[in-house]
Amino acid sequence: MVGRTFLIVGLFMTFSGSIAGLYLIWLPSTVSLRSRNPMTIPYVEMAVRRRRRENKPPGIEMEWVSLEKISPSLVRAVLIAEDDRFFEHKGVDWQSFWVAVRHNWEKGKMERGASTITQQVARNLFLSPSKSIWRKVREILIARHLERSLGKERILEIYLNVVELGDGIFGVEAASQRYFNKPASALSSEEAVQLAAALPSPYVRHPNAPASERLQKLRQLYLHRLERYGPIDGNLRE
Repeated sequence: MVGRTFLIVGLFMTFSGSIAGLYLIWLPSTVSLRSRNPMTIPYVEMAVRRRRRENKPPGIEMEWVSLEKISPSLVRAVLIAEDDRFFEHKGVDWQSFWVAVRHNWEKGKMERGASTITQQVARNLFLSPSKSIWRKVREILIARHLERSLGKERILEIYLNVVELGDGIFGVEAASQRYFNKPASALSSEEAVQLAAALPSPYVRHPNAPASERLQKLRQLYLHRLERYGPIDGNLRE
């Protein structure tokens, strides 16, 4: 009886170890991301292909800058717009996630994703833009992996440098140069809010686009919150 119990325990531990090993193998490697900046992502390649289909020049605007060279007001504005609990969660904001699940269940389709900045980095670097339950599961698992292996500051830096902010425009530095003719480090609070409000619909809400009444109200809301909380501090913590 004791021998049989040990056998069952041994088989269970072997099975669990195999699952854990396969899980670790399945997760994408993030070692290079600790020190090397991704200069292209699947979304950039998709943008190039789309522009070619539309008979547009395939050129992409993307310029990497360190987090220290991005306006603190812009960092705060993006957090307000996309993930105001970024420094509180561990890759997934479960409160927002379950609200989105309930909404999608009632609508019968995937309308809301409730993706955190970390999840967006996971999607931008490793996944496709398709909406499915399986992709959402992978997004969550990779996001948790990114949080463990990279940390908040590095994840935020990557996001700000790869996020799409217009047709063929990726990253806040390229967007700042295109829309305001200045580096991301020099943006004012009003300009920072205009960029942040473009998310997640940069093709129709970018700073040069006609501002609808709804967009104007959104910018005012973000500006009010930015003035209330102030630019992100030097340690990037609340």
